[in-house]
Amino acid sequence: MFGFGPVNTLGDVLATLISLLSLAILIRALLSWVAPDPRNPIVQALDAITEPILQPLRQVMPRAGGIDFTPMVAIILLQVVAALVRNSGI
Repeated sequence: MFGFGPVNTLGDVLATLISLLSLAILIRALLSWVAPDPRNPIVQALDAITEPILQPLRQVMPRAGGIDFTPMVAIILLQVVAALVRNSGI
């Protein structure tokens, strides 16, 4: 799912950063199941890193039965972008 391989080009670096962002979104989604303390510095850092990606998607996507599918959609989109960047030859 997350492409962490050898980093040889700028495209590889960007793809790796995008994959790390996907991982941060996954961790944030998993943490949301246990209702973490919002004052925790790790939770605050994850919110700060992932919210710029998730918030615009939330404005477009409705909640389905009280479930937020935005993290899953964001991860899929980010992985597509990472693959495009990795294969772009930059």
